[in-house]
Amino acid sequence: MKILAVADEESKYLWDFYERDKLDGVELVLSAGDLKPEYLSFLTTMYNVPVLYVHGNHDDKYETKPPEGCVCIDDDIYVYEGIRILGLGGSMRYRNGGNQYTEAEMRKRVRRLWLKIKFHRGFDILLTHSPAYQINDGRDLPHQGFEQFITLIEKYNPKYFIHGHVHMAYGRQHKRYDKYKDTHIINAFERCIFDFDDDNPGAHIR
Repeated sequence: MKILAVADEESKYLWDFYERDKLDGVELVLSAGDLKPEYLSFLTTMYNVPVLYVHGNHDDKYETKPPEGCVCIDDDIYVYEGIRILGLGGSMRYRNGGNQYTEAEMRKRVRRLWLKIKFHRGFDILLTHSPAYQINDGRDLPHQGFEQFITLIEKYNPKYFIHGHVHMAYGRQHKRYDKYKDTHIINAFERCIFDFDDDNPGAHIR
């Protein structure tokens, strides 16, 4: 299954210069946060694909204006065509505001998901806004990743971990693709298409 992952910056290639065939073959869109709700609604409507999303740390507006026609999977497991997707949005807490969490608060969120994870016998994709601790994250608090994501990867061994938050445009050499143990890690900044069934996505993702 071909999946489009998006985060942090709206793609002019898909939005401003719309052509429906640009997403030929894509069956699902995963948003890792910090995108305009109008953009996600545009993707699901004009490209006729389902959009699943989690909240970024700048997505407070979703509370009053959620993306129409899209599905929020924060703190939930959503199964699409047999693929189990676990959603955990938000960033490390660095100021007052919504969609920000301390490590302890993220640990509580994960703990509350235990029964759902057990019922679904794990998950195939971990979709978050923030990266995992010391894997493609920043050392400043706003861009530091969560240790809980490492715990989830090590315990449940998902095939993919999709995140945003660390822009590849920052100039910090944030990578599009990485791998931790058997889990393929994709930074969804702006847009990235990958094949869920690809056993060697690192050879094709740039």
